[in-house]
Amino acid sequence: MNVKIFSKNNCMQCKMVKRYLSENNIAFEEVNIDNQPEAVDWLKEQGFQTVPVITSDAATVIGFRPDQLKQLAS
Repeated sequence: MNVKIFSKNNCMQCKMVKRYLSENNIAFEEVNIDNQPEAVDWLKEQGFQTVPVITSDAATVIGFRPDQLKQLAS
């Protein structure tokens, strides 16, 4: 599963998502929009207004939603 989290600095929900993924042994790649501002354009093109945005082959999750993040583990 190819899980990617779009996050930014000082984002509490982003930290909670990363902790959840780590605790559940879900490997992920982080794209920090503060460090990689070009990612902001891609997010806007996809219609996202806020982070965290978690994308995978199976689903896209916006925000800290443990019920939906759990599906990434399967």
